[in-house]
Amino acid sequence: MKSVQQEVDERSNLAGTNKFELLLFRLGADERSQRSELFGINVFKIREIVAMPEITAVAGAPAHVLGVVNLRGQIIQVLDLPGITGCKPQTGLNIMLVTEFARSTQAFAVESVEEIVRLDWGQVLSSEHSAGSGMVTSIARLQDEPGGPPRLAQVLDVETILRKLSESDRMDVNPQTIGAKIRIKPGAVVLAADDSVVARVLIEQGLEAMGLPFIMTKTGTEAWDQLNAIAASAEAEGKTVYDKVALVVTDLEMPEMDGFTLTRNIKKQARFADMPVVIHSSLSGTTNEEHVRSVGADAYVAKFSAEDLAGTIRRILQRQTAQA
Repeated sequence: MKSVQQEVDERSNLAGTNKFELLLFRLGADERSQRSELFGINVFKIREIVAMPEITAVAGAPAHVLGVVNLRGQIIQVLDLPGITGCKPQTGLNIMLVTEFARSTQAFAVESVEEIVRLDWGQVLSSEHSAGSGMVTSIARLQDEPGGPPRLAQVLDVETILRKLSESDRMDVNPQTIGAKIRIKPGAVVLAADDSVVARVLIEQGLEAMGLPFIMTKTGTEAWDQLNAIAASAEAEGKTVYDKVALVVTDLEMPEMDGFTLTRNIKKQARFADMPVVIHSSLSGTTNEEHVRSVGADAYVAKFSAEDLAGTIRRILQRQTAQA
């Protein structure tokens, strides 16, 4: 039997192979189809799974906030995930998923937990066109059951869910706190990749506040293809990719190709080896930061702080200018 540490190490090492593990759960019958669909969250975001404890209702709490629980001395807000996604539990809210990401801890009430599956990011496709106002960021294609139809799981963008529940979806990038605008080579851009609608808006606002032109992509594959296309265009003009791209900003969790793989692809190519890469992710912690260093990224910034991201980008671009 594997020890807990062996399982943690094995799970962590997946980050370097474009693989990840998805916790599958159910929320109840969909209001329209009356089917109980599968949903998923990256295991890296799950701190623990517990049977639903007693919840203390909070006076004046927003809709879909069930209240708070005292979990080993920590007061944690519990959100009604079925209610948020338009599902109706058939057996009740039985399980609480305690999540830790984007510098915060919160819990989501769900009906049931199914299993943990190991997937390649190539099995996950972007799904922004789906209903849910950006709450479903992608669709995971699971291994087919023998003799049965393929299974699909909706991967929830919990960052977007939290943002939509707070202050009427207001974005919080304040240009006055970003600092002075940054000058880069005329015609150059920042290439950014993130599959979250909310994250893209925040990144775009931060880059605009810094006066940095940018190209925004939704997956690691899209960013990689864009970078190669820009490099080819630059070479045709007798220039280098560094005349066209000043820096790459990438999320870690993305359909088709994750940020670790994108960064590794960039750094192992001779023509991109000196391209600065900043990883901007809600997956924080020592293990992920070690992986960031192992793939050659120049910096890691935890979501969501426009000021931290701006400060990191400013520092790296200034360093690049000094070395030029």
